[in-house]
Amino acid sequence: MAKVKTIGILTSGGDAPGMNAAIRAVVRKAISNGVAVKGIKKGYQGLLNEEIIDMNARSVSDTIQRGGTILGTARCMEFMTEEGQSKGAQICKKHGIEGMVVIGGDGSYRGAQALSRHGINTIGLPGTIDLDIACTDYTIGFDTAVNTAMEAIDKVRDTSSSHERCSIIEVMGRNAGYIALWCGVANGAEDILLPETYDYNEQAIINNIIRNRKRGKTHHLIINAEGIGHSTSMARRIEAATGIETRATILGYMQRGGSPTCKDRYYASIMGAYAADILCAGSTNRVVAYKGGKFVDFDIEEALEMQKGISDYEYQVSKCLAI
Repeated sequence: MAKVKTIGILTSGGDAPGMNAAIRAVVRKAISNGVAVKGIKKGYQGLLNEEIIDMNARSVSDTIQRGGTILGTARCMEFMTEEGQSKGAQICKKHGIEGMVVIGGDGSYRGAQALSRHGINTIGLPGTIDLDIACTDYTIGFDTAVNTAMEAIDKVRDTSSSHERCSIIEVMGRNAGYIALWCGVANGAEDILLPETYDYNEQAIINNIIRNRKRGKTHHLIINAEGIGHSTSMARRIEAATGIETRATILGYMQRGGSPTCKDRYYASIMGAYAADILCAGSTNRVVAYKGGKFVDFDIEEALEMQKGISDYEYQVSKCLAI
């Protein structure tokens, strides 16, 4: 028998394709376990505002293919305070919510950890396009986002080649360069600029462009991570230094949207079901992960202490393939 009678679910932080698949799985698996589900709109802000709705199997019908999150999301400064966290837990208890599934990134996990300290069982699901959660090899939304970016870069590369330009394409990733690295390799970029590795030696990029032009390359593709940014001013400097027409394209929030890929739908569904099962069984302060080919869970505190960086081997391969 389930150890809890009612659970809540919310999405927090940046939205990611596949979140709806995870919501759907949590709701339907919990119901199959005999547990009621309440949805919290607009993340922790919605919890503090008591924007809480009852959910059933029909509530999540026709949602698995939709991007974004049907529950909405928002950032909430108040929930970062002890007073806000205590208030959130009291609201959960007022509505009979004994457990909570939180879908989001590291910041969302800290909120889940706080709810757990205040007596609300919590399970985290890794929902972020950045792939920057250390305890898991997969995060909900990354596969869709990187494929969206890859397809857009292919299109820009076509016109860049036609006009014999240098193109700087900026992808998302404020602190993590996984989208940039994957697209750099998949799109055959000549230069990849990552927050984890970039030394801000712009002259080296300029030299590479000139060297490649002398070798007969008619266009040059630079993938730039959001954490480095300044793509437009970089393009102006490169054009002035090389005499080669240079254009910057910032893909921006289009990477967050769109119908999720099969991988994001499938993995998010299994993770959501897993979260519902362990929450209904009485687990708390855990985060669901995909590690070493298996769906597993970690203590949230342990997960937050883990560190993740760009593989040096993969980065070196990306440079080798760009020759």
